[in-house]
Amino acid sequence: MTTIQTIQRSPAFAARLLIGAVLVIGTVSVASAQTLPCDIYASAGTACVAAHSTTRALFGTYSGRLYQVKRASDGATTDIRTLTAGGYANAAAQDAFCAGTTCTITIIYDQSSRGNHLPISPAGGAGGADVGANAAALPAIAGGHKVYGVHVVPGVGYRDLAATGTARNGQPEGMYMVTGARNVNGGCCFDYGNTEQPLANDTGNGHMDAVYFGLRCEHPPCSGSGPWIAADLENGLFQGNGSNTANTAVSFDVVTAMLKNNGQTSFALKTGNAQSGGLTTQYNGPLPNGSFSGYTPMHQEGGIVLGVGGDNSNASAGDFYEGVMTFGFP
Repeated sequence: MTTIQTIQRSPAFAARLLIGAVLVIGTVSVASAQTLPCDIYASAGTACVAAHSTTRALFGTYSGRLYQVKRASDGATTDIRTLTAGGYANAAAQDAFCAGTTCTITIIYDQSSRGNHLPISPAGGAGGADVGANAAALPAIAGGHKVYGVHVVPGVGYRDLAATGTARNGQPEGMYMVTGARNVNGGCCFDYGNTEQPLANDTGNGHMDAVYFGLRCEHPPCSGSGPWIAADLENGLFQGNGSNTANTAVSFDVVTAMLKNNGQTSFALKTGNAQSGGLTTQYNGPLPNGSFSGYTPMHQEGGIVLGVGGDNSNASAGDFYEGVMTFGFP
């Protein structure tokens, strides 16, 4: 079982690195920090406009719903909340509600004031509606508390097609997700971030801005056999401005994957071993240009996606513990 640690950084340091959680394979756990990721982003002037986690609060004062589960036996639903303000998920409530049957995660709630919740993705240009993740498939320990992550397999996906406050039409933004390298594949596309709305259709180059993690290499050669971080900018997973062998494969069991995009000329990709907390810059340079058109400037539409591509391509696999999106370049 994965054990999740949380660590505290100074606001200035963490606003640059933003490791919101440290996930450790083992038995060590540490109490939650008082200053949580979205508090740090706010102090740097790049507020969270979306904050999603099934494991814990992402604001120090947040006390509310984290996610909803639906019971297979009778179709009933219940919300799983934090145990305390700024605390961890009440997984015991899920276990009690789902006892003797199975449950799926049907909504991942946004902890920001924007209400950018993630329900199960509807049908899109690439196929039919998705299904929810098995709510018990990714158990973990956080601060001594049992919690559950989101275990994405092909056919699972979440999307907000009416998001507010997110970057649009070349505005700057940043995002990170805490994921893992145990459950990955080469299917399209294990994404978290900005996508098309109000429909799940491919509307052209530059209309997405989402962080990707998996085994898909779209601009070879790639370094090693993966998995890699990339930016899904629509009609392309970019590890750089085309091929970028300096973007090395990430073999950690648990990974922090970060994308920052100024929306006009450049973007950056960073990864880290979530156990140690440091980040490596895998790319920091121009947005795709030259033979790649439509990305300078960007044309984001402001929707939010998790686990699938912009047109609802849903052949991917991945694990998700938490993620945030900011308005402004963090």
